[in-house]
Amino acid sequence: MKVTRQKHAKKNMGFYKHNFHFREPFQVLLDGTFCQAALRNKIQIREQLPGYLDGATQLCTTRCVLKELESLGKALYGAKLIAQKFQVRNCSHRKDPVSGSACLLSMIEEGNPHHFFIATQDQDLANKVKKKAGVPLLFIIQNTMVLDKPSPKSLVFVQKLQTNQLVPEHQKQSIVQLKEKEGLAKQEGEKRRKRKRAGGPNPLSCLKKKKKKTQDGQEPSAEKKKRRKRKRNRVKAEAVQSVQKNEEE
Repeated sequence: MKVTRQKHAKKNMGFYKHNFHFREPFQVLLDGTFCQAALRNKIQIREQLPGYLDGATQLCTTRCVLKELESLGKALYGAKLIAQKFQVRNCSHRKDPVSGSACLLSMIEEGNPHHFFIATQDQDLANKVKKKAGVPLLFIIQNTMVLDKPSPKSLVFVQKLQTNQLVPEHQKQSIVQLKEKEGLAKQEGEKRRKRKRAGGPNPLSCLKKKKKKTQDGQEPSAEKKKRRKRKRNRVKAEAVQSVQKNEEE
C-alpha cells in the first residue's frame, strides 16, 4: 500500500513540475485543521513530508492562521504550537485579519505565482482550491498524508496550454520583461518593415551591347582603323607584285 501511494505521489508531482514549473524547495501552506489532524494521528510533518514529495520542503503559514488558532483557545493549543514553528508568509490582511481559509485562498490568487501547496482538512477550502488551476492539495487520511490528484480545472488548463490557446499570467509578465530588457518591445501602431529579398540579375543588363553609330550613320573610329590597315596591305601587295614583274623583265 505504501509503495502504491508513493507511485501516485511521484506521478502527481511530475504533473505539477512539468506543467506548472514547481521546483524545490516546495512551499507548503498549512492551516490549523491540517496541524490538528497531524497531531491527532502522530504525524511528523517536517520529517515525513520531504520524503513523500521526494524533495526539500518549506513549511509555511500566515498570520491570519495563527490568529485564528489563538482565538479558538485550548482546543487547538497543540495545533497552534505546531504552526508557530513554520515560516510565516506575508499576506494582505496585516491590519484586518480574516479567517485562515480566506487567507490561504488569497495567497494562491492570479495563477499561484509562488507555487504554493495547500495543506488542509477543511472540505470547503479544499473544494475552492480545486477550482483553481495549478494548486496541489494535501490532506491527511487516518495516519497518512496524501497528495490529491490534479483537479479537472488543472487538466483543462494544461490541455489549453498544449494547444497554444493560453499562456500563464506569470509567463506573460516574464516575456514582457525580457522584451523590454532586450529592447524588443514595440510601440502600439508601429508597423513592421518588410525586408527586401535579394533578387536575380536584371534581364535588361544581360543583353549584348549594340554598336553605336554616329549621327551621319558612320561607324566608330575603330572600324575605320581596320579599313585603313586593309588598304595599306593591298598597297604593299601591289608594290611587291610590280617589283617582281620588273625583275622578270
